[in-house]
Formats: sequence, C-alpha cells, structure tokens
Amino acid sequence: MRIMGLDVGDVKIGVAISDELGWTAQGITIIYRNGKIPAWQHLGDLIDEYKVEEVVVGLPKNMDGTIGEQAHKAMIFAETVRETFRLPVAMWDERLSTVAAAKTLLEADVRRSKHKDLLDKMAAVIILQGYLNSLR
Repeated sequence: MRIMGLDVGDVKIGVAISDELGWTAQGITIIYRNGKIPAWQHLGDLIDEYKVEEVVVGLPKNMDGTIGEQAHKAMIFAETVRETFRLPVAMWDERLSTVAAAKTLLEADVRRSKHKDLLDKMAAVIILQGYLNSLR
C-alpha cells in the first residue's frame, strides 16, 4: 500500500511517496499550483501512477497548537482531495517540518541555490515519514 504525503503551500505542493511496505518516504516532485498542467490533474496523475491508497496532508498549526489561516487552507485542500479522488486523507501536524527540511539540506551540504527547489519536497518527506512512523 502506497501513501502520499503533501506539503501544501499557496504556490507549491511538495509531494512524497512511501515505499510499498509503508516504511520509508521519498520525495518525488513539486507541483506548481499555477503550472502548465493544472495542479489537480498533476496530483491525480501521480495518484494513479503510484497506485496511492491514502494521502497525508501537512497541517501547519501555530506554535501554540491553534489553527490559523494556513491550517484552514490545508484542511480545505485535504477535503477536496478526499472528495475528488475518493481516498482516505489524514492530517499530520507539520510544525517545524520546513525548519527540519532546511536543516537536513544544510547537513547534506546541498548548495543554497537549490534549497528553494528542494525545501517543499523535503518537507513532504518529513510529514510523510512522521506519519509512517506513527503507524508502527
């Protein structure tokens, strides 16, 4: 069973996918919400390609645990995924996932010029891996 992890932003969506056993998460792409291929079509193509059976959407809570504007947007996005693709969707607290992603890229000695392109994908990996770990 493959699970997809999404780090949803206003401009980009970082996408990660689990291995078939559901143990590890790998970043696969970034979907640009205003790209040449409509974001929903691109997401649907990936869901079909990887035979995704569940989706995890990062929930960007405020540091005090409250739900802000971005979290509401993520919840609406998750509901649209649930309705559009008829898949179970889980929300996963993603506080500090972008910070952790940036730290990982620095530790991996990735050039700063590439950080912008990799940050959302790496954040999706962190969200999905946290969810996968919670299942065990």
